[in-house]
Amino acid sequence: MNKTKLVSCFLSGRRKSISKYENQTEELQLNVLHKLICQAIHTEWGQTHGFAQVKDYDSFTKTSPVNTYEELKSYIDRMRHGEKDVLWSGQVRWYAKSSGTTNDKSKFIPVSKECLQDTHYRGGTDAVALYLGQNPRSRMFDGKALILGGSHSPNYNLPHSLVGDLSAILIENASPFVNYFRIPSKKVALLGDFEEKRERIAQAAIRENVTNLSGVPSWMLSVLTRVMDISGKTHLEDVWPGIEVFFHGGVAFTPYREQYRQLVTASDMHYMETYNASEGFFGLQNDLQDRSMLLMIDYGVFYEFIPMDEIDKENPQIVPLWGVETGKNYAMVISTSAGLWRYMIGDTVKFTQKNPYKFIITGRTKFFINAFGEELIVDNAENGLKAACEATGAQIREYTAAPVYMDAHGKCRHQWLIEFAKEPESLIDFAHILDLKLQEINSDYEAKRYKDITLQHLEIIPARKNLFDDWLKSKGKLGGQHKIPRLSNTRTYIDEMLSMNAPAKPENL
Repeated sequence: MNKTKLVSCFLSGRRKSISKYENQTEELQLNVLHKLICQAIHTEWGQTHGFAQVKDYDSFTKTSPVNTYEELKSYIDRMRHGEKDVLWSGQVRWYAKSSGTTNDKSKFIPVSKECLQDTHYRGGTDAVALYLGQNPRSRMFDGKALILGGSHSPNYNLPHSLVGDLSAILIENASPFVNYFRIPSKKVALLGDFEEKRERIAQAAIRENVTNLSGVPSWMLSVLTRVMDISGKTHLEDVWPGIEVFFHGGVAFTPYREQYRQLVTASDMHYMETYNASEGFFGLQNDLQDRSMLLMIDYGVFYEFIPMDEIDKENPQIVPLWGVETGKNYAMVISTSAGLWRYMIGDTVKFTQKNPYKFIITGRTKFFINAFGEELIVDNAENGLKAACEATGAQIREYTAAPVYMDAHGKCRHQWLIEFAKEPESLIDFAHILDLKLQEINSDYEAKRYKDITLQHLEIIPARKNLFDDWLKSKGKLGGQHKIPRLSNTRTYIDEMLSMNAPAKPENL
């Protein structure tokens, strides 16, 4: 029996456990909540919020408020300075550095040893289990996994305490089994300079038999492009004949799909989306033909949801998982085995089915455009761009969009800054198709676009090559899990990028 079949047999029991999601949702989730409460009952948070008296979901909601990062920040900072039993039992030594809030450049998300094991690593294992269940002829363990990660640094110089990208924390604590099948080496994987890291990964990877990839689509594409440059090959399967699957996450795959199809032309190449955020591992594609993901409900995460039409109310309606409706947009609220209690993660989701619960990521609670009542979310943007690309043959590398507010004549519009991997023959046609598609899938946008009375036709500005990378580099965020803000209700991001959009000068001038 080959190594891949051995691994698949070992994971078959886990696939059976996941099948229980179909009819045990409430039971599994309440078990998670009970375990979390018991583990944190003697913490400062647990004592303040009466965890000893929590007997069920209703009593939990009555004693525990919904929180944003700002509400938990002071607790987390004390934990980062070494205090024990604050939000979670014991001392939490690892902190995932995530994109910032209104008041701070970065957030620092606690990652406890329990969270590493019962959420993040379990999610990675389940991704392999579900993939092998769908692909019994897989030979992925005949070769190596190319896994991209970020970097980390000491946390306040406390012994054995680290802060950095979640991916770097996962690599730092990975088991010897994972390290045996992974490239690059830990030393290279954790380099802080992405450009140096990309070069060293590409140089090393072309000598290996890589069968699977894991990482953020944008950063992985950058590495693979360099691999192709060095190898001189036309397609990725010419470099790695055994390549068969890309486990991707972090950003929507839609803008990159066509570029990967051209890079890997093998008919048996697979793409599996994962939802592994700094705060927890939440979802996996359990059907590679269905873009929606299975919500993983027996990890160290208890889920609640706020309907987006309730989000700005003083006392919004909040429902547990078994209270959601399909086709409705929700903000996700989580309680985790790292001490994030009823925490608004900032992502929005829409359920496509129940029993088992499957969903798509629709955007961010803060990444949207609603300057004129149009309620444009990231999912709308991705679908609109997909339609425009399919119709014109264009390919997009990166993009962002923001409103242009009303001028003296009452004119306003959306402005899109797009870096094309392949430009359309006509930007006017591309913009027109995008605008029509947005009207088709978003009735609020359609109403505001009616006869150009409120909102005029959108504008597209082509970005120079590497503009978005240069903007991230100027922020010290090139590589790792850093993302471009896709939609914004203000012009802060797009104006910064537009100021950098002049063609880069040659280095020898």
